[in-house]
Amino acid sequence: MLKLVFRAGISKRAYSAKAVKLTVETYPNLQRGDYGTLEESDLTRFRSILGDSSVFVDDIEGYNEDQMRKYRGQSQVVLKPKTTSQVSEIVKHCNDRKLAICPQGGNTGLVGGSVPVFDEVVVSLSGMSQIRSFDETSGILKVDAGCILESTDQFLAEKGYIFPLDLGAKGSCQIGGNVATNAGGLRLLRYGSLHGSVLGIEAVLPDGTVFDSMHSLRKDNTGYDLKQLFIGSEGTLGIITGVSVLCPARPKAVNVAFLGVESYEAVQDTFSKAKRELSEILSAFEFMDRESQVVNKKFLKAPHPLAEGSDEIPEYPFYILIETSGSNKEHDDAKLEQFLETSMEDGTILDGTVSQDEAQTRTLWAWREGISEASQIEGGVYKYDVSLPLSKLYDLVIAARERLREANLIGETDEYPVVDPVGYGHVGDGNLHLNVCVRRYTKEVEKVLEPFIYEWISQHHGSISAEHGLGFQKKNYVHYSKSDVEIAMMKDLKRHYDPNGILNPYKYI
Repeated sequence: MLKLVFRAGISKRAYSAKAVKLTVETYPNLQRGDYGTLEESDLTRFRSILGDSSVFVDDIEGYNEDQMRKYRGQSQVVLKPKTTSQVSEIVKHCNDRKLAICPQGGNTGLVGGSVPVFDEVVVSLSGMSQIRSFDETSGILKVDAGCILESTDQFLAEKGYIFPLDLGAKGSCQIGGNVATNAGGLRLLRYGSLHGSVLGIEAVLPDGTVFDSMHSLRKDNTGYDLKQLFIGSEGTLGIITGVSVLCPARPKAVNVAFLGVESYEAVQDTFSKAKRELSEILSAFEFMDRESQVVNKKFLKAPHPLAEGSDEIPEYPFYILIETSGSNKEHDDAKLEQFLETSMEDGTILDGTVSQDEAQTRTLWAWREGISEASQIEGGVYKYDVSLPLSKLYDLVIAARERLREANLIGETDEYPVVDPVGYGHVGDGNLHLNVCVRRYTKEVEKVLEPFIYEWISQHHGSISAEHGLGFQKKNYVHYSKSDVEIAMMKDLKRHYDPNGILNPYKYI
């Protein structure tokens, strides 16, 4: 049985001292905003709020550096509040002193949104990890923002429920951060986005005021739905401290099929057929190109699911992972078997395997979930999480690969910075993950990729960010997805609620 351990966030205890360039060294044109500078009197105030044990000034490099090892800030202090009132007092003090703040959850973000750029005060929510309540009749869960996604789902599993979000980084990411970035995850096809499943939010506004909509009514049509402002706002309008979410019943039967097909057109055909024939039990439909499986094999060091005893990866250009989940195993098994049988007969699917137990289910998912971390195995990765019309989804990978080849940046030897781009993602919601695997980060590669990728996406009516937000990486490119009117409204909201601009500056817009 394959056991996969995800290290999706930097371990605060196991931080490597390997040098990562400061963000301000990589981007020398950056200018620090007109913010206050941390003084000893500020540390004294923070200690009076939190106690000495929750104010950290030593060994905090892991909080300054993102998990991609691309960005590194210069924060001098990390604060770990345990209550919403403590967060409120911290933010009020920082606002009065005009000290910039970087809210941080599990630090598993991919766009540099969860780490400081300059010397912002890091407010880590990891100390707020309590499950506040769970209603076993309605399925409504109320949690602190610092609850780990995987641990929360394990709690729900004991009650017969499931958290409506699943990510490869579930062992490290925190629910507050998931909501702040509007994470989409692996089963959005079945359970929808957090905009629908989050019923209420508790957040501390930039002046220290506590916004509380945790009343958890599924239907409330009285005025603006203000909680939606915080979902996907990346800590720029408030620090999320609590979340109320509607959790569905946990499926009693889960099947996973791992398939090989000959083209991206076959991926689309299989998806169309799956929607028709598997309909209500279809919970995930993921696709992966062969390049993603090659890099993942280096990472997992295990036989490929379709290798049939060989140590090689089969020559299928594309792979599909289908998950079904429901309440009747015999019914689900029969539907999946019929779907696979007819798809093999008509040649849409060339090869495949179906999990026989929970261990095999985890193994098959590892060949999809492991790609993100595997992409960094050669040294680094430029990640682009985007959405596009389904017919154009993989064309972006082809376009990026051709552009890098034209620039003579891809090669098999160390003299080339780029190893290869890989493509995979959630077909059900048109979400592509383009990972450009590199041996080292260079401005030359970045200039070839950006803004080319964003321009290509805009020309094909897509979005430059599907689920990981804008952060630092994409803040200058939001106009490729949003109109001038939309950007102006976003800026107006930021200025209104955060006139001093202290919350997560240098990010978003």
